[in-house]
Amino acid sequence: MTSLPAPIPPARSAGPAEGQSPAEPAGHLPVPAPPQPADPASPPDRASAGGSAGPRSATADPQATEIDPPAAGIEALHRLLTGDHAVEEVVVATVDLQGRLVGSAVSPDHFTGEVLADGMGACTYLHAVDVDMQSDGGYPRTPWHDGFGDLRLRPDLSTLRRAPWRPSCAVVLADASWPDGSPVDVAPRTVLRRQLDALAAVGLTALVGTELEFLVFRESYKRAARRSWSRLTPASRYNIDYALFGTEELDDLTRRIRRAMADAGIAVESARGEVHPGQYEIVFRYAEALQACDNHALYKTTAKKIAAASAQALTFMAKYDEGEGNSCHVHLSLRGVDGDEPVFAAAPGASRSDTAGMSPLMCSFVAGQLACMADFTLLFAPNVNSYKRLAPGAFAPTGVSWGRDNRTCAVRVVGSGAGLRIEHRVPGGDANPYLAVAGMIAAGRFGMEHGLTLEPGRIGNAFTMPGLTPLPATLRDAVERWRSSAVAHAAFGDRVVAHLAHAAEVELAAYEGTVTDWERRRGFERF
Repeated sequence: MTSLPAPIPPARSAGPAEGQSPAEPAGHLPVPAPPQPADPASPPDRASAGGSAGPRSATADPQATEIDPPAAGIEALHRLLTGDHAVEEVVVATVDLQGRLVGSAVSPDHFTGEVLADGMGACTYLHAVDVDMQSDGGYPRTPWHDGFGDLRLRPDLSTLRRAPWRPSCAVVLADASWPDGSPVDVAPRTVLRRQLDALAAVGLTALVGTELEFLVFRESYKRAARRSWSRLTPASRYNIDYALFGTEELDDLTRRIRRAMADAGIAVESARGEVHPGQYEIVFRYAEALQACDNHALYKTTAKKIAAASAQALTFMAKYDEGEGNSCHVHLSLRGVDGDEPVFAAAPGASRSDTAGMSPLMCSFVAGQLACMADFTLLFAPNVNSYKRLAPGAFAPTGVSWGRDNRTCAVRVVGSGAGLRIEHRVPGGDANPYLAVAGMIAAGRFGMEHGLTLEPGRIGNAFTMPGLTPLPATLRDAVERWRSSAVAHAAFGDRVVAHLAHAAEVELAAYEGTVTDWERRRGFERF
């Protein structure tokens, strides 16, 4: 049996902001407040079976190269800049709070000179804006305090590749740092790195695979905008979940997306139609957690660019209309940093049938997911629209639960042996993968550190099961849970908690100040 690791230390500091003290680390993550039972949820009106692809193995990838990342990055750079198909520019990109790639294109000469040596300047507001790129003075590190100066984007050469959407261009992801060299602690890549560092400190690493759904429409983005993004025509007429016929108007576009990602070195595992008309899912092979999130961000940009070039539009928003929403189920497993042992798997002989094959470490990891799920929901569902999907009848979780191969639970334990893993089913297509995965790892760390006991797995329909702890029902509820969570403050630091809470409050203020089509339809004539 795999023993529990030593107590987990606090995440490594990412550097204080100017004029502020760093978040005070805690030796242990505190126990959250006892949950309150929920009222029974309404039954779902339609079911959708999510895919099972994801991190199937907790062992090292047998095809992994033995070239160390810096050498591999230099070799990739040489290939891209020389030969008959040399790239004409390099896009240096980082990830904003919404999970989008943002950055600048530079010439190859400038990249190999100043950018590789010193990084590239970019405005400090990149991690303090809403989806409309608007910033205010309410963030803990607000760009208004420093006159919208520059931070530094330092390329991570292990991510360098030819851009999937434009073969004449290369793309590389970058880590953001302040001018003094300290990491930007609220940058999503940094938030995830801190959790991965804390795992590594106890000899563990995470493998992740994401299952991301999207809706495809026949109209282009320009036509969709002229129609106010309503009355659009889905690219299939009915439910095509697992169907081999009915996907014809999706096939060309999705094939181009799959080929582009495969050409960029990101292995496609499966692809199929989904439940909502026009809905599709492409699943890529699992990878180390940071790499998987990088691939996820690159994929979303690629898919939208290829759709736009094809005069079509697609959306990853969690809930487009009254039909099925777009999910982003996250598969996650752990293994040892210095070995190939699948630490989630245990020797046969567990006394409980629901945890058979699960190591004590995995049981505590899953128990941590349940203990922290309501506090961390903001990381999985960051927008007003996210909660339209997390609603009764939407085939998405509304309560905290786990079960073996049970898609009605918030955490589904699936696989066996080296392929044993969790599938976290709360995130939607709008989730920032770095923040969502960071939340899962922090929750698992909490469970392992405290040796939490795993409650019995749920059997049957967890959507209608009484007595489950409810997930926050609105973004405002999620912000309040997140801001007041002692576990969140200990795991992520005070400034990160305050920064993400303010980002959500900006989203709320924008929504609450908007008059919607629904209000006009309902009240224009009749009130």
